[in-house]
Formats: sequence, structure tokens, C-alpha cells
Amino acid sequence: MEILDLQQGSEEWLAVRAQRFTGSEAAAMLGLSPYQTRSALLKQKATGIAPEVSPAQQRLFDRGHAVEELARPMVEADIGDDLFPTTGTLEVDGLPLLASFDGLTMDEAITWEHKLWNESLAQAVIAGEVPDSHWPQLEHGLLVSGAEKCRFTVSDGEERKVDFWYKSVPERRARLIAGWKQFAADLANYTHVEVVEQPKATTIETLPAVSVQVEGRVVASNLADFKTHAAAWIAAINMNPETDQDFADAEQRVKDCEAAEKRLDAAKEQIQSQAASIDEVFRTIDAVKAELRNTRLALDKAVKSKKDEKRTKIVLASKEALAVHVMTLNQRIGKNYMPFVGGNFAEVIKGKKLLSSIQDAVDTELARAKAAANEVADRIEANMKLLAEHADHAFLFADEAQLVLKDNEYVQLAINQRIADHQQAAKAKEDEAARVEAAATEIGKLISPVTIPAVENRQAKGDPTMKLGVINARLGFSVTAEFLKSLGFEGKKVQNACMFHEEDFTLICAALVRHIEGVCQKAAA
Repeated sequence: MEILDLQQGSEEWLAVRAQRFTGSEAAAMLGLSPYQTRSALLKQKATGIAPEVSPAQQRLFDRGHAVEELARPMVEADIGDDLFPTTGTLEVDGLPLLASFDGLTMDEAITWEHKLWNESLAQAVIAGEVPDSHWPQLEHGLLVSGAEKCRFTVSDGEERKVDFWYKSVPERRARLIAGWKQFAADLANYTHVEVVEQPKATTIETLPAVSVQVEGRVVASNLADFKTHAAAWIAAINMNPETDQDFADAEQRVKDCEAAEKRLDAAKEQIQSQAASIDEVFRTIDAVKAELRNTRLALDKAVKSKKDEKRTKIVLASKEALAVHVMTLNQRIGKNYMPFVGGNFAEVIKGKKLLSSIQDAVDTELARAKAAANEVADRIEANMKLLAEHADHAFLFADEAQLVLKDNEYVQLAINQRIADHQQAAKAKEDEAARVEAAATEIGKLISPVTIPAVENRQAKGDPTMKLGVINARLGFSVTAEFLKSLGFEGKKVQNACMFHEEDFTLICAALVRHIEGVCQKAAA
């Protein structure tokens, strides 16, 4: 780690932070921050424009720094060492990382991170946990500093103080690095898309109040004008919403139509109280009311359908982007070894109504899934490199496609074990061949060489008298009549027994020796 001689909060410090990936940004990068979205952080890093700090925020920051200084002596007493605020940088896999430490010991073995007292955060620390919103910063600081552990403190600088020793978690460390790699890739390809605030429905001219007076007949009425105005008002409604603003307007128009229907019902009741039957008035009111109702129902249906269509398109586009990313990784690897990598897109958009918030949630999940896929691809490549170092034993790794998905340490152990087992089996085979050959040689020494005359040249010796069982008993092992026939000695069936000539026994033994020697020679070859 390189220590920077910069005052935290200075213009120089801010300029350096803008060009690096910092610990305080790690949670937002992973989509775990409650204060900043990943999309907003991308925009900030790409444009260099940071959100302005409000006076209220500045007061909170100032209080946090003041409380930090009050807590420092207490924490130093707890750990038995001095803590110095400093800033350090480190390049990891091409990533320009920076961490600003509330405290660091001189031997750089311990870092310190202080947070202003918050009841829920304090309870988490008491339970021995660090929330998802905070561990990325601690993990980032340990990565940059190379420290063994971090003292995480939550206090008010006075009576309330809780502490927790945080040590790096390998899975979190890997997720952090993979996340920053994907963030760097997205930053390099960043295209600005303006994010607007939640839209408010625009106000369009409302329908006039219905005015009808009757005295057994219609005395005065603005229904004709009302009907014309209503037709124009309905025609102005956008029945095909596309943007968040369109949807907000459409949802408001649904409410306006419903309100107008209710007002017409009220007017109708008023008229009925003045006269028993005014058909023309009622027909007009019913016609306008019916048109309003039809418009309301159609627009309400269109809003729901269009929103569902937009949500579906966003999710499908992200799934396709993830599939393309995995395909690219397979091309990089050189083989289709990447497992299925899916994103929890449907889950992350639950409860979100604005298209912009849906898009942001899906983009963040896509980045997480890409980073996870990159980790798998890196592991596969590392394992393939290990296997390539033992290409002469490739036949032992027919399951390469499954093996490369394992941890590197597991693969190395598997390689060593399989090669050792193979070499041990080969040695055992060689030893067995040598043993058999030696045994055959010893047998050959025990039996004088005998020339076996051809079967057709052997003289007839009368009826055979030696049973196959007698031969097996003399040999000390069993042979079959069929096997002896293959050696040139065909037995004769006498009742239920297979009989051989007694004078052929020596020839049978010699033939067996020659057979065994031939088998040994083949095995040795």
C-alpha cells in the first residue's frame, strides 16, 4: 500500500478520490447501500459530478468527525496502540483502489473504522454482525492496507460505545474484487441516461360542473357544452403510455374519469329530484357517463398492460445481456465450460413501480451476476492452466469439464492424487509381470525340456486310464478338458469321466510351461 500525504476532506484528497475506487463507495458498487444506487455512482464516476452536500448533511458529517476524535483515545486504550488517520492506495488486478482510514497502527496490522451512534447498527455490532451496508467498506480497507483485522466502532464519543473485530471473509473479498472489475468495465462503456425524479401527473383542464335546472321541463342546461367539452377532454388522454411520466398521467386520468362519473351520478340524482322524467337529459348524462367509464376501464387496463410489458422487456433484456456475457466468457476460455449463471431479476423488481427504479434494480443485479460469472471464468482458466501442466496425463482427466469448476486447491490435490494412483498402478502391474515371469522361469527349471511330438505323430497307446481330476490334483491347480485340448491333448469320454493317457502327463506339464512362458512374454511386452 502507498500512503498518500493528503488531508482528508481537502480539495487534493477529493481530486484523488474521484480517480479511484474508494471504500465508502464499495457498498453502492455492490448495490448494498441505502444512500446511493449503483447507477448513481456510475454516473458520478463517469461525469465527475458529485451530489451537493446539503447544510444538514454537512452538520451530520461534522458531528461524525468530532465524535470520531472523542472516541479515538478510548479505542487506542482498548487495543493498546496508537491510531493515525491516513489515506492509502493500492492497485489490485488493474483496479485503482483507495481507502481513507479513520485510524491505522504504525505497523499497518490494524485499521479502525468509526461510525456515529445508531441504535440498529449498535445492536448489530453487539450481536457480532456487520450489516451488508457496512462490511464492503471494512473489507475494502483490509484489502488496500493488507491489515490483519479492523476495529469497527459505533459510538457517541461519550457513554455509548460498542466495538467489533472484523476479519476478512474470503467469499466477501472475492465478491468485492469481482464487483469492482465489473464496475470498471461498465464505467468504460458508460452511456449517460438522465434519471428523472418521480413524475407527478400533469394537470389538464378539468371538466366543468354539470348544471341543469328543471321545472317539469328543462329550464336551463349546459349539457350540450359539457358533452362537447367532455369529448375533447377524453380525446386528449394518452391511451398508450410509454414513460414514467406517461404512466403517472394515465393513472391520474383514470382517477379523473371516475370522479367525473360520480359527479354525473350526483347531477342525475339532483335532476330526478326536480322532475320525474327528463329523457333527453338522462340520455345525455348516461352517454357521457358511459364514455367516461369505457375510457377509464380501457386506460386502466392499458396502464397495467403497458407497465407489465415494460417490466418484462427490461427483465428479458437483462437476461439476454447476461447470456451474452457468459457466451463471451466461454469464448475467452476456449471451451464451453461455463455453468448456467442466472440473475434474480424477478426478485429485485418486486414492489418497484417506477420504470427508472426497476431499471436501476435490474442493472445492479446484472452487474452482480456478471461479476459472479467472471469469478467462475477466472477459476476455470486457472484450473485449465493447472491441467495443461500435466498434458502427458490428460487421459486421467476425462471429467475436465466438471473438474475445472472446483476450487483451485481441490483441483491441484485431485491432479496429484490421480497421477500418484496411476503411477502406483503401473508399478504394481510391472511388479506382477516380473513376478509371473520369474515364476515361469522357476517352473521351467523344475521340468526338463520335453519335445512335444505333433499330435498326428504320437503313437496310439491303447485306452486312456488317467482322469482329469488326477491331472488337476498332481498340478495343484485346475485345468479344463477344453484347455488341454487347445494344447494338443484331447481326452476321451469314458462313462461320465474325461480320461487321458498316463504317459502324456509329462508332455502336458511341458506344454503348460510353454504356455505360461508365452503369456509372460506378452505381458512384459
